[in-house]
Amino acid sequence: MKNLKNRSNLTQRVIAALIGAPLIIFLIFYHPLSFLFLVIALTALTQYEFYTLIMMQGSSPLKTFGTFCGILIVTMTYLIETYTLIQEFYYVVVPFLTLPFFIKLYRKKDKHPFANLGYTYLGIIYVALPFALLVEMTFWRGNFLPLLPLGTLLILWSFDTGAYFSGKYFGRRKLFERISPKKTWEGFFGGAIIALLTAFLYWKYTESLRMGEWLGIAAIIVIAGTLGDLVESLFKRSIEIKDSGSIIPGHGGFLDRFDGLLLSMPFIVTFIKIFEQLF
Repeated sequence: MKNLKNRSNLTQRVIAALIGAPLIIFLIFYHPLSFLFLVIALTALTQYEFYTLIMMQGSSPLKTFGTFCGILIVTMTYLIETYTLIQEFYYVVVPFLTLPFFIKLYRKKDKHPFANLGYTYLGIIYVALPFALLVEMTFWRGNFLPLLPLGTLLILWSFDTGAYFSGKYFGRRKLFERISPKKTWEGFFGGAIIALLTAFLYWKYTESLRMGEWLGIAAIIVIAGTLGDLVESLFKRSIEIKDSGSIIPGHGGFLDRFDGLLLSMPFIVTFIKIFEQLF
């Protein structure tokens, strides 16, 4: 790791991608339970990282309990979408989401209990809910469809890669300089073209969804993914840090890597559900 961090940012990105991407793809396809393990791990690490950053500004969210609630939501989604449990078992989550109010009653040193409760629930909504929706998309009417999360991730990765290189070599006009000075319109449109091309090729060679659905998913990732990245940049600027973490060389932390996915998933799942009903 020490030698890797001494290399250029691009080299770090490439090496991390060559290691991380095959591992993620393997866990997606190997078995439904390996996919569940992957999503639980990503949920826990990303949510815990979010709470850690929140605590840097002096707040006190329920880091461990909030992360547990996120894992519970993802796990219950898996069990219900695979028809292991009936839908009514979702109500099990509700009492756990109520418990933070009781826990805060016994935190004598917490001077801002309701603000910290808000941060606790924000971590659940911002991180755990999108990952639970990724699980829901993967188990379509009880069937395990690993091509759907893979396609979504490939489009996201292709957009990020296209935007990175387009911005690096052609970037001139700032996209949102107040929040992220390095992002450019050239990077945005370059990434968008690559994402749409990836979606088209993925449809052509997998036919897992219709062409309109994959192009729609790509459009959502381009728009919501960019806004999600800007939202995370705004969050990092508010606590004056560059990256959300350093665990992924060249990419920062888990929030840095999955920020585009987090705010895209609610729109993607809604789009797919409505598209299937209308067409």
